[in-house]
Amino acid sequence: MRRRDFISQLGGAAAAPVLWPRAAHAQQPKRVGLLMNGVLANPRSQEYKTAWEQQLRKLGWIDGQNLHIEYRWNEGDAALARSYAAELVALAPDVILSSSTANLITLQRLSPASPIVFVQVSDPVTQGFILSMARPGGNITGFAAYEFTIGAKWLDLLKQLVPAIDHVGVMTNPQTAPQSKFFMDSIEAAAPTFGVKVVATPVNSVSDIETAFANMSRLPNGGMVFPTDSFTGIHRKLIFDLAARHRLPAIYASVTHVQEGGLMGYAIDYSEQFRQAAIYVDRILKGTKAGDLPVQTPTKYGLAINLKAVRALGIEVPLSLLLIANE
Repeated sequence: MRRRDFISQLGGAAAAPVLWPRAAHAQQPKRVGLLMNGVLANPRSQEYKTAWEQQLRKLGWIDGQNLHIEYRWNEGDAALARSYAAELVALAPDVILSSSTANLITLQRLSPASPIVFVQVSDPVTQGFILSMARPGGNITGFAAYEFTIGAKWLDLLKQLVPAIDHVGVMTNPQTAPQSKFFMDSIEAAAPTFGVKVVATPVNSVSDIETAFANMSRLPNGGMVFPTDSFTGIHRKLIFDLAARHRLPAIYASVTHVQEGGLMGYAIDYSEQFRQAAIYVDRILKGTKAGDLPVQTPTKYGLAINLKAVRALGIEVPLSLLLIANE
C-alpha cells in the first residue's frame, strides 16, 4: 500500500479502530524497468536476462519480493521501442536499464526522471549521451561496448582471413542501429590501408537483405561486415544462409553468431555487461547518483572462427589468426 493511500484511509477511520495487515507496514518493493534489445526467445537474450537476475539475487534483490521488474523487448523494431519506452517512463521506475543505442536514444528523448543504466552502447561520449567516461553527469551511466575505431579491426581481420577481398559491404538497419554511421566512418577511413572499397548496404526489411547480398555477389572478391544491430541480429540465420549461398566471407560483431553458423566474429561478452549493470542498479537503488558512477569500458575481446564455414568457402585460415582465436 502506498503511503498516501494509508494516510487517506487513516484520516477517514476515526470512528472505529482498524486492524491493519502486517503487509501495510512493509517497505514497498523498488521498481526497475528494462528496455531490452531483440527478442526474449533468442538464447543470447535469455543468457543476458539470467546473468542480470543472478547478479541481482547475489546482491539481495529478488523479483516479486523486494524488487519489481518490468521487461520490454523491442524485437528489432524502432516503432515498438518507442512505444515500450513511453510505457516504462510512465511507470516512473526507480531505475531504467537500457540495452542498445537505439533504445537509449528513444528513452533520452522522453527526458525521464528515472536514472538510466545502459549496456551495449558504443562510445557514449562521441554519441553525446554523457559528458565524460569518468564523470558522466546527469542521470545516465553504464557500460560502453566499443570504440568506433573497432570498425578498422573488423576490416583487418576479414582481410587477414581472405586477402583477396577488395569490396566490402557494411550492412545495418539505420533505424535500429543509429550508431552504424560511426562504424561506417571508421571502416571507410581504414579501407585504403587494406586496399578495399567499402559499399554501404542499409537494410530495412528481409527483402532488402536478400537484395543487398545479390548486389554484393556481383562485385568481384566481395566480403561483408556486420556491426552491432538488433535487426540484422534477429535475421542472422537468413544472413548466414545468404552469405554461404553467395560465397561472401563475413565478420560479425558477435562471437555467438559464429557458434550459430557465421564465419568469423570479434566482440565482447555482453553477459558480463549485464552482470555489472546489476551492480550499478544496486548502488543506485541504495542512493548513489547515476551521474557519479563512471562509465566502464570492456577489457576482453573474443575472436571466433567457424571452421565448418571456412571449409565450405574453401578458405585456408592463416596460422596467425588460429593462434589468437579464442575458439
